[in-house]
Amino acid sequence: MNPFWTVSLFWIATAVCVAVALAFVLPPLLRRKEVVAKAARRDINIAVYRDQMKEMEADRNNGLLSEEQFEAGKLELEARLAEDALAKADAVMAPVASRRLGFTMAGVLPAAAFALYFWLGNPMSLISIAEAQANPAMAEAAQGQHDIMKLIKQVEDKTKADPNDGAAWAILAKTYAAVGHWPEALQAYEKAMKLKPDMPAIMTGYAEALAIGRDRVLKGEPIKLVLQALEKDPNDMKGLELAAIGAFQEKNFAQAAYYFKHLHKLLPAESPYAQDILEAQKEANRLARGTMTGMDNLSDQGPAKVAGPGATLHGKVDISPALKAKISDKDVVFLFARSASGGAPVAAIRSTATKFPLEFELSDAMAMNPDNKLSNFKEVTLTVRVSKSGDPKGGAGDLEGSLAGVKVGSKDIKLTIDKIHP
Repeated sequence: MNPFWTVSLFWIATAVCVAVALAFVLPPLLRRKEVVAKAARRDINIAVYRDQMKEMEADRNNGLLSEEQFEAGKLELEARLAEDALAKADAVMAPVASRRLGFTMAGVLPAAAFALYFWLGNPMSLISIAEAQANPAMAEAAQGQHDIMKLIKQVEDKTKADPNDGAAWAILAKTYAAVGHWPEALQAYEKAMKLKPDMPAIMTGYAEALAIGRDRVLKGEPIKLVLQALEKDPNDMKGLELAAIGAFQEKNFAQAAYYFKHLHKLLPAESPYAQDILEAQKEANRLARGTMTGMDNLSDQGPAKVAGPGATLHGKVDISPALKAKISDKDVVFLFARSASGGAPVAAIRSTATKFPLEFELSDAMAMNPDNKLSNFKEVTLTVRVSKSGDPKGGAGDLEGSLAGVKVGSKDIKLTIDKIHP
C-alpha cells in the first residue's frame, strides 16, 4: 500500500475510536435534568383541599355541620390553599458544573490521547512500516543496519570487559569501517595495532582508516603500512587494493596494474568487484603505456622465435648496498625489456624509487608497439635505470643495472642496480 494511505488510514481509525469513547462519556454530562418533587407535592395538596371542601359541603347539607362551623372550616381551607398556590415550584436544574465538565472532557480527552501517543509511542514507525511494505529492499537494508549496530554493541562490551583483547578491537574496527564510522574505526585500529602490530589485516585496515582521515591520500605512513603488510602476506586483498590505489595516486600505473592483476586472481571471476578490479587493471595498463611514449623508438633487429601469447616476466629489482645512499624519493625508476639483439623496448614500466626491492611484472600489456611485444621473443635483456631527471634515456649520475639472456616466461628474476651511468 502507498505510504500516504497507510498513515492516513491509521489516523482515521484513531479519530473514530476517540469519537466512540466520547459518545459514551459526554451525553450523561450534557443532558439537562429537572427535578419536580416539590411542585408535584403542591398539586397534590390542592387536590386534597378540594376534596375536603366537597366533604364539608355535603356534611352541611346533611345537617352534620352548622353554618358557622362550615364557614370557619371553609376559611381555614382557603387560607391553606392560598399558601400552597403561592408557593414557587422547586424545579431544580442539572448542576452547571457537570455541563462544564462535559465540554472540558470533549476537548481535553482527544488532545491528551494524541499527546500521550506522540510522547510514549513511535509515530515515525508508521512511515517506516509503510516504506518497508512499498520497498522490501529498503527493509532488508534497514534490518542489516540494525544487525550491524547490534554486533557493534556486543563487541564494544567485549572490549570493555577485556581491553587487552586485540582480536576484539580488530573486529570492532572492521565493523565500524563497514558502517562508515571512520573516526571510531581509527581509534579501534590504533588499539588493535598496539596489541597485535604484526597482523597484516590490522595493518592494512589501519592504513585505510589513516588515509580516509587524510582525504584518502595513501602517501606516507599509510602506504608504508600497506607494503609492510604485503611483505608478510602477499595475498592480503585489502593490502593489494590499497597498494594499487597508492600507485595510481603516484602515477606509477604499471605498478598499479600489477597489484590489480594480483588482486583479480584472488577474487571470484564473476563477482562485480572482480569486474571492477579488471577494468581498473586495464586502465592502469593503458596509462602505463602512455607514460612511455617519449622513449627511444629504434627499429627492431628482427624477431626471434615466438615465445607464445600471454608471456610474462616476473621478479624483483634491488639495489646494491653501496648505492642505496644515492637513492632519492624524487628519482624515477624505468625498467625495459629488449630483444637480445637490441632495439626498441618490447615492454617497459615506470615507477618511483620509494622502496626496494621493487616487485615487477612485464607482459604484452606494457608493449610500446603492438607489433613488437614480449610474446614475440624467446629471450630478452632487462635494463633498470634510476633517473635523476625523470628522462627515460638517462644521463650522467643515473644508476643502472642489467641482466641478459632472460627467458620469456621466467619468474623470480633478480635484477640488481649496481653501477652509475658515466
